[in-house]
Amino acid sequence: MTMSAQDDGRAPPPGACAPDVSVIVPCYNEQANVVPMVQALRRVLAGRRWEVIFVDDNSPDGTAEAVAAIARSDAHVRCVRRIGRRGLSSAVIEGVLSSCAPVVAVMDGDLQHDEARLPDLIDAVASGASDIAVGSRHVEGGDNAGLANAWRHALSDGGIRLAQAVLPVRLTDPMSGFFAARRDLFVQTAPRLSATGFKILLDLVMSAPQRPRVTEVACGFKPRLAGESKLDTLVLIQFATMVLDKLANGWLPTRFMGFAFVGAVGVLVNLAVLEGLRALGAGFVTAAWGGTICAIMTNFWMNNRVTYADRRLRGARLWSGLALFVVVCLVGAFANVGIGSQFHVARHEWGHAAAIGAVIGVVWNYAVSSTLVWRAR
Repeated sequence: MTMSAQDDGRAPPPGACAPDVSVIVPCYNEQANVVPMVQALRRVLAGRRWEVIFVDDNSPDGTAEAVAAIARSDAHVRCVRRIGRRGLSSAVIEGVLSSCAPVVAVMDGDLQHDEARLPDLIDAVASGASDIAVGSRHVEGGDNAGLANAWRHALSDGGIRLAQAVLPVRLTDPMSGFFAARRDLFVQTAPRLSATGFKILLDLVMSAPQRPRVTEVACGFKPRLAGESKLDTLVLIQFATMVLDKLANGWLPTRFMGFAFVGAVGVLVNLAVLEGLRALGAGFVTAAWGGTICAIMTNFWMNNRVTYADRRLRGARLWSGLALFVVVCLVGAFANVGIGSQFHVARHEWGHAAAIGAVIGVVWNYAVSSTLVWRAR
């Protein structure tokens, strides 16, 4: 029997109907996973009207080119290539908004999500039984053995406990990046989404105008075959700031809270270095400068990785950004040390003097971060 184009999962004939489901795959440096991903989707979605939309953040490894090579002969495959924008959550939002299918599914481009469970997620939403269907590692039949080590298990478990404390619905795996949803619900919720960080599911559930009906489907978490894991401590920090953003109903935006967190860390670094140098016999001015310089470097690194993850500086721009950040922050550092010194002379209190000076420097660093170093392009 001859297999039709629709049955073998390849390009539908001209004039074919629009897809019933769009699979959104946010990716960065996943070139080696593109072909296996498309092959897996062809297999599990055979007989359906489907498409996969890879949303690539201009990966230097040629991910977009790999997708384009397949798309030239397979109309199921599309690529949205973003220039000057980064971030998993914002990539998912752009992918969903580029679709017209009534059901959208989201999965990572690293092949760790079990694509065999994708039809169950899609059917749970397409049937009208659920608004969102989540692939969960923590219901009977699911597992997360694919997480690389005990530390990543601990990070994932910590994020789950944090999210479960504030979610309006019960979810055993709110950290999951594998789910399906009604596209109209997603589009309706999109203006409320923070669009930062790596965990779009929690953002969607907490931002929906009405409490969504959620189904969980057991799934496994396979070992990564290529690329690098994106789950680290900084991702969990972004996750926590997003939760705070939702609890504050948007009055304290995620990026502002990232500023505040980075600034608090900078203050602690400043004070720790100052006290360390003081213990070694340094005078106040020398100790304050040492603390200030260490705080500046810490703030730059954390802002680049956390606060401005979607505008992260790399390559030559990283070094020019660091140079600009250091130069401009030195202006704030003079105020930091000068004000701190005056307070120290007047009160003879190291801790209070250093804290007041550090706060002045942190405020200046925030202004620099938003207007000069990581400005939107």
